[in-house]
Amino acid sequence: MIQELKTGGNTSLSSSKGCVIVTHDIDKNTDVSLTAFLVTDAGKVLGDSGIVFYNQMEGPNGIATFIPSVDSGSTKIHKIDFDLNKSSGGITKIAVTLTEGNNAGFASVKNLKAEIQVGSDIIQLIPSSFTTENGIVVTELYLRNGGAKAKAVWKGFAAGLDGLCSNYGVEVEAEEKQPVQPVKSVVNLKKTSGKVNLSKGEKPILIEKTTEITASVSWDSGTDYDIYALVYTKSGKQIDVAMFGAKGVPVLQNFDNGAVEHMGDVGRGKKLGWGKAKKEVSKTEIIKIRFNDDIIAVVPVAYSAQSNGSGSFYKYKVSMCIDNNAGTVVTISAENANNNNGIYTCVPGMLLNTPDGVIIKPIEMYSTPGSENRPKLKKGADGNIEIVMDKGPKNNYK
Repeated sequence: MIQELKTGGNTSLSSSKGCVIVTHDIDKNTDVSLTAFLVTDAGKVLGDSGIVFYNQMEGPNGIATFIPSVDSGSTKIHKIDFDLNKSSGGITKIAVTLTEGNNAGFASVKNLKAEIQVGSDIIQLIPSSFTTENGIVVTELYLRNGGAKAKAVWKGFAAGLDGLCSNYGVEVEAEEKQPVQPVKSVVNLKKTSGKVNLSKGEKPILIEKTTEITASVSWDSGTDYDIYALVYTKSGKQIDVAMFGAKGVPVLQNFDNGAVEHMGDVGRGKKLGWGKAKKEVSKTEIIKIRFNDDIIAVVPVAYSAQSNGSGSFYKYKVSMCIDNNAGTVVTISAENANNNNGIYTCVPGMLLNTPDGVIIKPIEMYSTPGSENRPKLKKGADGNIEIVMDKGPKNNYK
């Protein structure tokens, strides 16, 4: 059954479980994001766990789950799954909202549509017209007298995320709200070519930005290392491209139509031969990077899977290679690692997207012993992208 619901209208849902889908035309001048606020009868969130968005993809008990947006032809598709029967801790309502991060206003977002899907039922939410609003409450989902209901809200906020957060009782730090400016041209670095070995403490280098750059991790053991990438975008978002998930973060092999793409998990290295003649077979995992104007930085991360048990980057001679496929190959080895078998995560370096080329910064940072949490990226006070170890979500068992 297909039903239309105009602004301000309410309707009953045939099930408490379903999804909200928002679509619009793709436009490089607009940046639309979906966020769900999990609120009480007072209309306020109870804390940080009451926000479901790209960097915290699941609400308490699975009441709401953020699905990364995808492109389909000329259309951008946003989605969030919900299960109102999983509400807990005083949460009585899910408010599904949109923000436009480039301050273009929703008048610039063309063919904006939204619908609620519950089983075979589709409720089309007829949008209002907008002008300079940068934030919108699209719909509210809630339980009333034991039944699931929905309301078409389409309420706009000129202040965007600020207005939405204020409305639902959330405080947002200023640096999280402001778009990140692209890295400026580098005048004190000359382009490097050929084979280069970088170590922690050495100066960054500038390489030619080609249409495709590969970042790979290699190891010479029967253990299982992985590479994943943290992507920092112009709008201040961190996207994790990985073949395994973390708490609240699903598997994502491909970001932005292949701008950053994982080429697959290769698993454990193996030994060939018999007895003492056995030799290790090197294994490699690859991330392909095709920089566009929306990507500020890519941070490849080397990780030792939990199923490995103990191990060390020093012992297994893990290294990262960055290749622009035009004659420049940069290698950063884990040479500053020690034999602490409880260190599972290493960030060898960072790739920064600039008009002049790609800057490679040797960093070689390690997680705290025993930590299974991913690193987190943030914009520093000086505008540079910073890496904070152990502050991201905990990796799922692999």
